[in-house]
Amino acid sequence: MSNEIMNYLNICKKIQELDSKIRFAGVINERGRLVAGGMREGISSLEQQRDSEMIFMELALRVKMRREFDKQLGKVNFAMAHRKFVIDMSFPINEDILYVATEADANYSGLIPKIFKILKEN
Repeated sequence: MSNEIMNYLNICKKIQELDSKIRFAGVINERGRLVAGGMREGISSLEQQRDSEMIFMELALRVKMRREFDKQLGKVNFAMAHRKFVIDMSFPINEDILYVATEADANYSGLIPKIFKILKEN
């Protein structure tokens, strides 16, 4: 296993340990494939595996499209969607994407700086 993947696994583990409301922490590559991390142990996914794969591919496409405006607007630090059942957050990490999903009632404003700290340390 490459050092990069080991580092990603470590990052995902640290993020999942931040709060019990974190359902998922994983790294998605630019093709929309999960390369490290995943669901918190003991938590069931809200969607089918095929739907998870589609979510990852859509996320990768969205991130790629956002990069088109980096020159004019600056690089994206993170993006978030607050849904009825979950909060989705994505953070660029190298050429990949850290994807974090929490319960809808999680304190995301407190989590975001903690996630940035973990990313900066790794």
